[in-house]
Amino acid sequence: MKASVGVCVVFVLALLGLGSAIKCYNCKDYTGACSKIKDCYYDDACLSVYERGGDTYRQCIKYSECDYSTVGVKFPKLSSFKFSCCTSDLCNSAPLSVSSRSVVAILLPLALFWWGVF
Repeated sequence: MKASVGVCVVFVLALLGLGSAIKCYNCKDYTGACSKIKDCYYDDACLSVYERGGDTYRQCIKYSECDYSTVGVKFPKLSSFKFSCCTSDLCNSAPLSVSSRSVVAILLPLALFWWGVF
């Protein structure tokens, strides 16, 4: 009896998670340092629009509107841009810079060597 109640509770909690919305960064910045977070709707994706030589825009957008022409209509002042849409929490963050990737690429093998993995 207790096992069936536990299974039902787990099942209900799993169903509640299916309808949850994602969180996206929501800002306009030049440096890639964005800290404002917005709760989006359940059918939204996170959008990043990269203006050529300019700002980066991050916000929620309906997943069905993640195409070049629709994004161009939403940002009419941008003459040249790239964009990406993603569907997990805070996935529209700034990418790691080359220098931070280099540091990780150096430190990871050193740490593995230190612990005797190699």
